[in-house]
Amino acid sequence: MESFDYEVHEYRGGFSRTPIKSIREVPLTITLNGREVVTLLCTAKYPEYLAIGFLKSDAFISSPDQVTDLTVRDEGDRLLAEVETCHDPWEGRVMERSITSGCGKGTNFGRNVTTISKRRVEGDIKVTPEQILKLTNELHERSTLYNATRGCHNSSLCTPDEMLLFREDIGRHNAIDMICGQCFLDNVSVEDKMIVSTGRIASEILLKVVRIGVPIMVSTAVATSFSVELARKTGITLVGNVKKDSFWVYNDKGRITGF
Repeated sequence: MESFDYEVHEYRGGFSRTPIKSIREVPLTITLNGREVVTLLCTAKYPEYLAIGFLKSDAFISSPDQVTDLTVRDEGDRLLAEVETCHDPWEGRVMERSITSGCGKGTNFGRNVTTISKRRVEGDIKVTPEQILKLTNELHERSTLYNATRGCHNSSLCTPDEMLLFREDIGRHNAIDMICGQCFLDNVSVEDKMIVSTGRIASEILLKVVRIGVPIMVSTAVATSFSVELARKTGITLVGNVKKDSFWVYNDKGRITGF
């Protein structure tokens, strides 16, 4: 169940009882080799991909071959994702705590921005402005859970001609992680793909895209200054503030035709 029905009092010049839908929110605790990593709040959709995507984007794992077991259990008040690997993912890691741009206290482990910013994201993918607008419009059309609850973000993995994966969750981080996790586990090549998403492009979002290697990131919202600088350093084509017939190009790298 993705949402729950409630009755609230709505004010429109006066108060009246109104039925609404509220999006589901469930804690997902991820353990790695028996050690707790993090607890994410999510809709409980695709928990396997979300758990692996988080571990991949936070550099706990680098190859699908490292994952020896993955189990997700429903414990009633929460989900538990237990991941086992054949390597020591904790070796050399220093735990860091930060306040994320998602307005909550998060825990990041060994996220070395300096190292990541030295990466170069390659990919010969070409996309037209018309394709960017078309894919963004399709993202809105598929956003049935958002339309029902107004409580989630949406992300998609696309070619310039087609939307391949569509994921939605209460956090934009989770929606991106689910895509990263599926690409990682299913060995989906991403050099000729792009991510189209809702939500502000903050640095932690762009870092996830850099780690998975997708060369184009598009969002209906704007990008932070740190994300713009990271995109220009790593070679990601970054597009934001997409409206019905317009968008901003923060960084091109020759992938947008007619630019």
